[in-house]
Amino acid sequence: MRRPVVRVDETHYVDVSDLVTDFNEEFFGAAGIARLAGPVAERVTTGDVHQFGDQRIGAPIARPHQILGVGLNFSDHAAETGQPVPSEPILFTKSPNTLVGPNDDVRIPRGSTKPDWDVELGIVIDSRASYLGSPAHARAAIAGYVLVNDVSERAFQLQRGGQWTKGKSAETFNPAGPWLATPDAIPDIHDLDMWLDVTVIELGIGRPGRARQHVIGPR
Repeated sequence: MRRPVVRVDETHYVDVSDLVTDFNEEFFGAAGIARLAGPVAERVTTGDVHQFGDQRIGAPIARPHQILGVGLNFSDHAAETGQPVPSEPILFTKSPNTLVGPNDDVRIPRGSTKPDWDVELGIVIDSRASYLGSPAHARAAIAGYVLVNDVSERAFQLQRGGQWTKGKSAETFNPAGPWLATPDAIPDIHDLDMWLDVTVIELGIGRPGRARQHVIGPR
């Protein structure tokens, strides 16, 4: 059973399960983050905090309405793959059941030969919106940011024709978190270092990235 909490520091959190059912679309659409600020501050002041232990940490958002990805959106990654920077966004979707916690197992599909991974910046939108008039309006709709591991099966995605979905949207292919960082917690989202470490010995490399390398940057 998921229990929504707010991180206080590296070792402590505030349990808010009596205030909200989950960090889902209903929560974000009702300005849930702003409504939690007062109760969380009060509980920190009174010492009503808990210590992290060996609990499973789930994704910091639950049952999103839609998950959209932008392909080849790091200029260095496009260069690494030998592909030109796209003139139009390459969009793909991931189904909601791809979303899992940051430490959960990824299920490799049957017949997979080229599983792959990419560190990505996830942007959580707090309300339904479309045709926004300016970047400022878009920024106002952002609830926060999450780290995402964009898991892919490259043979399914690129070598078998058709759309990218079959190589991007397998169950568990979107580990996210552990935390959702609100916009005020990140002074410059374009100057955010991100990296992903692979611990398998024969693949022991890290793939770094910086948000300013986005072809289409976060607004």
